[in-house]
Amino acid sequence: MNVKTITFDNGKEFAYHEDISKKLRSEIYFAHPYTSYERGLNEYTNRLLRQYFPKGMDLRKATERELKFALNEINSRPRKSLNWKSPSDYLHELKCAAP
Repeated sequence: MNVKTITFDNGKEFAYHEDISKKLRSEIYFAHPYTSYERGLNEYTNRLLRQYFPKGMDLRKATERELKFALNEINSRPRKSLNWKSPSDYLHELKCAAP
């Protein structure tokens, strides 16, 4: 699976974006401030997380068990963009197909 483009926020955590771009051989874009529509997958994932952790919750207070449960639920949910496979199933297929 190739990554063609990545859209980042403008945070300092993406200071090494050039290295990431070279390793993945992909184009990097930065979203404009306050334009959530430029980060669709990120916003969708945040919405999924909010089903388990309400907005404003300090995630440092979430237990390891709560985090693992939420991640398992989200990664087991079928996605239209993956031809109705879950991310977990899709990654498993990729690993099995790799030489």
